[in-house]
Amino acid sequence: MLSGSDRRLDGRGRPGRPRVGSLPVVSFRPEAVRGAEDGVGAIVDYRLARQSVIAEFRKGRLARHEVCDAHPELRRAAAEVARPTAQECPICEEANVVLVSYVFGPRLPAHGRCITAPGELAELARRARRGGDLTCYVVEVCPGCSWNHLARTFVLGPSA
Repeated sequence: MLSGSDRRLDGRGRPGRPRVGSLPVVSFRPEAVRGAEDGVGAIVDYRLARQSVIAEFRKGRLARHEVCDAHPELRRAAAEVARPTAQECPICEEANVVLVSYVFGPRLPAHGRCITAPGELAELARRARRGGDLTCYVVEVCPGCSWNHLARTFVLGPSA
């Protein structure tokens, strides 16, 4: 248990994170990510991992069949309900990638829910505020060559 003297004030005079000795106590919960306290939510971006895979492919260390391996259901979602982008596929350089979003959480199917309409994510966010966190996964997919990569994840709900 931390006493009142273990709490510090941040630069704006607000209570800061509790400290143990000279080190701050670190939390790994979604709301601990910078920005979560302002209602933005925890966002994890996977651009560095994406760039690494692309670099390995271009160096010849990964074969095309190793990076163009989208699941048939993901390919179907990319063709039917994905959000188009202006970004060219980094592998085939012939088609533009599209974004497919899936949401997972309580009271949703075990396989998640694919976002098929623009307002659907906002509706799920409202539902999440009442009944627990939902996590959204945004995947970029090339309809031409089946390149796919997780672009980002973010939390919807009370801790967002």
